[in-house]
Amino acid sequence: MKLVKSNKQKTYEHIFKAAKDNDKQTFRALFLRLHDRDQHEVFHLLYPDKKRKISEFLTPEEFGEIFEWMETEDQEAAVQYLPDEYMAEVFNTMSADDVARFMTESDDADNLTLLEMMDDEESQRVQEIMSYEPETAGSIMTKEFISINHTETMSEVINRLRKIGREAETIYYLYVVDDKDRLVGVLSLRDLLLSPENETVANIMFTQVVSVNVGDDQEKVARVIQDYDLLAIPVLGFNGTIQGIVTVDDVMDVLEEEMTEDFNEFAAIKRTEDDPRKTTVMSTAKARIPWIVVLLFLGMFTGALIGVFEETLEAVVILATFIPIMMATAGNVGTQSLAVAVRNLTIDDDRDKEGFIHTVKNELGAGMLMGVIAAIVMIAIILVLYGNVTLAFIVAASMFLTVSISTVIGTTIPAIITKFNMDPAVASGPFITTINDSVSLVIYFSIATMLIEFL
Repeated sequence: MKLVKSNKQKTYEHIFKAAKDNDKQTFRALFLRLHDRDQHEVFHLLYPDKKRKISEFLTPEEFGEIFEWMETEDQEAAVQYLPDEYMAEVFNTMSADDVARFMTESDDADNLTLLEMMDDEESQRVQEIMSYEPETAGSIMTKEFISINHTETMSEVINRLRKIGREAETIYYLYVVDDKDRLVGVLSLRDLLLSPENETVANIMFTQVVSVNVGDDQEKVARVIQDYDLLAIPVLGFNGTIQGIVTVDDVMDVLEEEMTEDFNEFAAIKRTEDDPRKTTVMSTAKARIPWIVVLLFLGMFTGALIGVFEETLEAVVILATFIPIMMATAGNVGTQSLAVAVRNLTIDDDRDKEGFIHTVKNELGAGMLMGVIAAIVMIAIILVLYGNVTLAFIVAASMFLTVSISTVIGTTIPAIITKFNMDPAVASGPFITTINDSVSLVIYFSIATMLIEFL
C-alpha cells in the first residue's frame, strides 16, 4: 500500500513539474493515465496560475469528466479560473443533469452567460431540468437516454446503438415509445443481444414498466429504484411521454443528502440550505437556537415535576440517587425506538394502520423484555448496596414501566408528526429524550409516594 502511495505521489510531482514547465506532452501522458478521481485531486492541488493552463492541456471533454467528480466549491473555482468559452464547451460534453446541479448549487457562476454560450440543444436541456421543483424526479433526471420505437427490429436498434450509444447515460435499458413518444415498454440490453435480428421490439419488450412522474419526490424515486433493484428508472411527463431517466448513481447522491438531512434533524440541528463549509458562527447558532429554546422550556417542566414531589424526595433522600439512571435509561430507549420508527416510515411511506400497530407491538414487546432485565439488574444492585427490599421494588417497577412506555413514545411520535405531513426526523433525539425524562420521573415518584411509608 505504501509503495502504491509512493508511486502515486511521484507521478503527481512529475505532473506538477510538467505544468510548471509548460510541457503539454508530458502532462497529458501522465495526467490521462490517472483515474478520474485522482485527476480531480491533482487539479485541486495545482496552484491557481497552473489551473488556468488546463484549458491548454486538456480538451473540454477530458476536463468534463474531471469536473463531474468535483465538489461544488472546486467547480466554482474552475469556472472562475478557466475561460468562459472553454467552460461552455465543457458543459456541452457533460450530462445535462450534472450541469443543472452545478448551476443550481453555485452562487458564484454566471449561469446566464454560460447557458447562452452553450449549444442551443444542450442549453435547453439544462434549463428544462432547472425549471423543475428542487428535490423532485424532474430536477435529478438526466436527458441522455436512448428511446426506440416499438416497430423497429433488433438489427435496427443495434445499428442505432453503435452510432449514439456513447452519448447516453446508460444503454442497459432501452425505452420503447409509440409514435407520440409515450412510454409503452422497456427493452433490456440482454434481450436485445439474445433476440433474432429480424424480430421487432414490440414482440420482445417488457410492457410492465416501473416509472415515476416528474413531480414525484426524490425520496420516492430512490425507494422505487431500491425496491425493484433497477439501474435506472424512466421519468414521465403528465401526458405519459418520457422526459428523462434517473440512474442509480443519482439515487445514491439523493440517499446521502437525505440521510444527512435526517441526521441533522435527528440531532435537533435545523436544516440549512447553506453549504456547510461556508456556514458562519452566527448562521450555525441561529439554526439551532429554536430547538434549544424549546428544549429549555421542556427541561423546566421536568424540573417542576421534581418540585411537585419535593416532600417525597425530602423524606427519602436516597431516591435522588436513582433519578439520573431513570432519566438516562428512558432517553436512550426512546431514542432507539425513534430510530427504528423513522427508518420504517422513511423506507415505506405507504405503511397502513396494521403495519404501524405491528411496529408498536414489536417495540412494546421488546421494551417490556428489556424492562424486565433492567429491573432484575437494579434489584440485585440495590439489595447488595442498600439491603432495602422496598427501595429495590420501587426502582425495579419504575424501571420496567419507564422502559416499556419509552419505546411506545419513541415509536408513536414520529407517526403522529407524519400525519401532519412533516418529516418524521424532526421528532429528534433530544425532543424524545426530554419527554421520556418527564414520564420516567412521574412514574418513579408516583410509585415512591405510594410506598413511602414502607421505606
